[in-house]
Amino acid sequence: MSDDGLYYDPYDVDIDRDPYPTYRRLRDEAPLYYNERHDFWGLSRFADVDAALKDVKRLSSAKGDILEVVKADPVMPPGVFIHEDPPQHTVHRALVSRAFTPRRMRMVEEKVRAFCVACLEPFTGSDRFDFVTDLGDELPMRAIGMLVGIPDAEQPKVRDHAQRNLRNEPGRPLPINKEQYFDGGMYAEYVAWREKNPSDDLITELLGVEFEDVDGTVRKLSKDEIVTFLTVIAGAGVETTGRLFGWMGKVLAEHPGQRRELAADRSLIPNAIEELLRYEPPGPHVARYVAEDVEYHGTKVPAGSAMLLMVASANHDERRFESPDRYDIHRTIGTYVTFGHGAHYCLGAALARMEARVALDEILNRFPDWEIDMAGARRSPTTTVRGWDTMPAIIGQR
Repeated sequence: MSDDGLYYDPYDVDIDRDPYPTYRRLRDEAPLYYNERHDFWGLSRFADVDAALKDVKRLSSAKGDILEVVKADPVMPPGVFIHEDPPQHTVHRALVSRAFTPRRMRMVEEKVRAFCVACLEPFTGSDRFDFVTDLGDELPMRAIGMLVGIPDAEQPKVRDHAQRNLRNEPGRPLPINKEQYFDGGMYAEYVAWREKNPSDDLITELLGVEFEDVDGTVRKLSKDEIVTFLTVIAGAGVETTGRLFGWMGKVLAEHPGQRRELAADRSLIPNAIEELLRYEPPGPHVARYVAEDVEYHGTKVPAGSAMLLMVASANHDERRFESPDRYDIHRTIGTYVTFGHGAHYCLGAALARMEARVALDEILNRFPDWEIDMAGARRSPTTTVRGWDTMPAIIGQR
């Protein structure tokens, strides 16, 4: 803690309940912040975070993008593309991006809408609905499964595995097994099954694709590489998008006038989702390994340090956004950093946006009015993804 009482700790439960006042102080008083207790540096202003996300030379992703992982420096198997730097990252990202083409997004959108309808219809005539347990825990898992080719019956295992990996005890860092941080074993059977049962999905495509590796060799992916890709995609897309649904219910309950505008004019929904992603990003920060000495605000951060890029703070920076602590579905948002920037811009951004847009549309079709039962809302015990395990709503009927 500094002499003036300024302290930021991503594991502090009290700070995490409402981190935005602390973020404001950091931006104003300590735009480069050092936490002695946990030995990490942090950037909180939009311009700094935005530039740092693009600085793959000095701020490396090769040791992970979660603070505890960067500090533990575990063994990373080849193919964890979100934990790679160019040029290897560029090669692997191009292969995985095949899952997120416009054609595949259109194909999946129809299935996502049908799944939303199936989830929501049982609540017609009811007086309660939970944004997380009844939809947010289900839809992202299904959408990822549709894209990559995981059998429907196996998809709940994918969700549960992704959630377990990010859970920590309140107030404590996430425990990291340095020898076996990344375990894709549960996905091997899906790859083997798809090899015998090909379909129009990512696993099938990756099993057959040839590519030029960084050394110029033209080859096919190994089964282990495909398993690794699948593990990364499934883990990254399930937990963060699921938490977005809780914020959707809470924020729009707190802004009933804007929610009524959305119910009356669905063309406003896409921008409302963008504003929600800026206003309450499910991933509040990402970490980087400082590969070379780098200077911010007159202070040198030495190579070997861990750097925390405070995405949620950057999205609320008054230097970038007018009245940033106000939720406004009519805001001209421009650039924000929820999905990152540069080489590591989130591959699944289009999928997350589509899921949220379709879900909100279908929710408003059935429940244009709701209030949140905050006494029944339960926070998710994780520092890497900020959100809710439950967000129960009292729903009005047409």
